[in-house]
Amino acid sequence: MYFFRIRSLESHGPNMSATEETKLILRRTKSTTRVEEIRQLEEKRRNRRADKPIHKPCDSLFSWSSGFNDFGGFVNWGFLLLLLGGVRLFLENFIKYGNRIDPVQWLNVLLGDSYTAIPPSIILLAYSNLHVLMSLLIEKGLASGYLNITQGAIAQVVNLFTLILTPIAALTTWDTNTFSLIGATTVCLSYSVLFLKLWSYAQVNGWCRNTQKPNRKRRVSQSSSQTNSNGDLNGNRMVEDEAEGVPDVEYPENLYVADIYFFVMVPSLCYELNFPRTERIRKRFLLKRILEFVFGLQLVIALIQQWIIPTVKNSIIPFSNMDVVKVQERLLKLAIPNHLIWLIWFYLFFHSFMNILGEVLRFADREFYLDWWNSPDIDTFWRTWNSPVHRWAVRHLYIPVIKNTGSKFVATSTVFFFSAFFHEYLVSVPLRTFKVWAFCGMMAQLPLATLCKVIVGRNGERPRWGNVVVWASLILGQPLCIMMYYHDYVITHFGTQWLESFSKL
Repeated sequence: MYFFRIRSLESHGPNMSATEETKLILRRTKSTTRVEEIRQLEEKRRNRRADKPIHKPCDSLFSWSSGFNDFGGFVNWGFLLLLLGGVRLFLENFIKYGNRIDPVQWLNVLLGDSYTAIPPSIILLAYSNLHVLMSLLIEKGLASGYLNITQGAIAQVVNLFTLILTPIAALTTWDTNTFSLIGATTVCLSYSVLFLKLWSYAQVNGWCRNTQKPNRKRRVSQSSSQTNSNGDLNGNRMVEDEAEGVPDVEYPENLYVADIYFFVMVPSLCYELNFPRTERIRKRFLLKRILEFVFGLQLVIALIQQWIIPTVKNSIIPFSNMDVVKVQERLLKLAIPNHLIWLIWFYLFFHSFMNILGEVLRFADREFYLDWWNSPDIDTFWRTWNSPVHRWAVRHLYIPVIKNTGSKFVATSTVFFFSAFFHEYLVSVPLRTFKVWAFCGMMAQLPLATLCKVIVGRNGERPRWGNVVVWASLILGQPLCIMMYYHDYVITHFGTQWLESFSKL
């Protein structure tokens, strides 16, 4: 109604009297009321007709113009159909290969073929503490003035690059039998996470050092239970009396061992001097997450043993012979169990495990993921499915590149290149098979994102088709990558003579 009033004033000029303005408003109100009266009269007229009409103008429910969007029954039907198809495939696998679940082999995967008193993975994880302490020592040197900015920057860069290159050097020079696949993967993942954390630690401390002001007033830290929806503490924007709460830590008071190790353990990649904290640990919530993670992990390992490994082994001969039809059949056969395991693992890691860490450390920010399953395009998916990595990339990579270059395309390409490197790092280094399939798969997200925008439309009028592209890339892209790496792993470490043994499967 306010909109119509503005339009009326614009059409009649600014010199309209109050009486004329009131008449226009009443006329518009009467016009709206008149429409309702016409509809009611038409309905009464239809009801008085002798033929008792039942037809009226309307669209079919499947038409976009109908406005109907309640397809909950089809969602239930789809889940039931997928469940039946998955059970059939599992029974087919069980009949063909028998029971392949062997907990003894889990120990080989966890500990490696050659048992040692101290697994080398544990040694490498312990060695990473040296880089954590070195980063803290460098920051202390910068804060005290012992190191200048240039010396500190060089020291941090050397520390970070030495950190990320250590697993490559260790896994390529040590005896391959002493490293288990899970151990090597855990080392690479831990070192990658530590690399991102120490990058953030150095950069945030640099921001604080550059903006530090003497005698700056300190404010009271806020716990999540004390903070209301507006970010106030007990309804106040700032509490002047420090006796009412614990004061926030300010630079360089944060440069101590407990602070950096709390950041190393906390489920976040972005460093802050004062993280939001909860008041207590919810024991029932923590127990549920622990049980979920323990039992879910056993389920994932069992499904990999029973379902994934035989299917992957059967794909190596068609892949070597470049039999396109059989490769496609194996790809589709592998897609369902792989995607099921990926979904379970996503829940276990991003919900169960991250919440376990958050609850034990009383870390209040639990936004580890958003509704990525509704993503209308590839860009939205990569922004929502892994919030810690997305926040780090935006804060420490995307925005700095934007400031230096002024180009969003360069910043986006840099982020995807960085992500592609770490995807390749986490696959090639544990397998000791240095290929570029994961790197190319991540870089292919750039043209795929452009394709999604074309499909969705300039104004986003076809978001469902974009969501279909997102799901198709997840369901088909991952098993294809698994088949390619497994083929290259066998050829690299065992040679072509092993292909004959796979042909008998």
